[in-house]
Amino acid sequence: MTDDTVIQVRGLRKSYGHTTAIDGVDLAVRRGEVFALLGPNGAGKTTTVEILEGYRRRDGGTATVLGEDPADAGRNRRWRARIGVVLQLTTEPELTVAEMVGQFASYYPRPRDPGEVIELVGLTGLEGRRAHQLSGGQQRRLDVALGIVGRPEVLFLDEPTTGFDPEARRQFWDLIRRLADDGTTILLTTHYLEEAEALAHRVAVLAAGQLVALGEPATLGGRAASDAQVSWDTPGGRRAVSTTEPTRVVVELAAEYGDLPGLTVTRPSLEDVYLQLIGASR
Repeated sequence: MTDDTVIQVRGLRKSYGHTTAIDGVDLAVRRGEVFALLGPNGAGKTTTVEILEGYRRRDGGTATVLGEDPADAGRNRRWRARIGVVLQLTTEPELTVAEMVGQFASYYPRPRDPGEVIELVGLTGLEGRRAHQLSGGQQRRLDVALGIVGRPEVLFLDEPTTGFDPEARRQFWDLIRRLADDGTTILLTTHYLEEAEALAHRVAVLAAGQLVALGEPATLGGRAASDAQVSWDTPGGRRAVSTTEPTRVVVELAAEYGDLPGLTVTRPSLEDVYLQLIGASR
């Protein structure tokens, strides 16, 4: 583990009875990185995160978070104070937003100012509202506030925007970017591929408990090197050419036909690559 690596797992394994949830996964997350775990239901994402959080014991392999084994460090209050876990925690429905954030701040040695946290997650003006009076999106923001008030070095987010409408999701993305810019290392799981593409420096795809791809969203699975599709409209209908050199093709087409109405140049989307990876693992 290097000074730049804050999360590392090697040969990680976990089974439930005869069902293998994680089968020899290797991962390393760098300091300040936003790292996304992708995969279908049952792929092992949540189990992996729970092991790294110290809430679930692994069956095999090694794991370190901030240089400590979470299987042992989970009982260490100093280590626990250095990580943030965003759960669906709003279990005190009669407490106000300010009361809950202030209560959680008291658990940490050097918390953020509760008022600053409330502003950061977009709950300004709702300080006096009780948790049960918040909308679903506002409750999720409160969950995040409770997860970051301790000023964590590493933040775990498991499906953080499930149930958000598109506007709330994009506002939440802005929050994640602000935390990352502040130096927080973030490991998130998500089913939303556009979320991973918008936020993550790197993504890992899990399928049936195994790592099937790892890389930057733009290059995952050879995406950047895949053939581009050059399409345009003609009087006889839409035409398309598949090529590894789209710029050359566009120049040649323009020289031959002049104007190219409806011209588009596309490469496989992250969703295309993801579905291909998942399909190949079955």
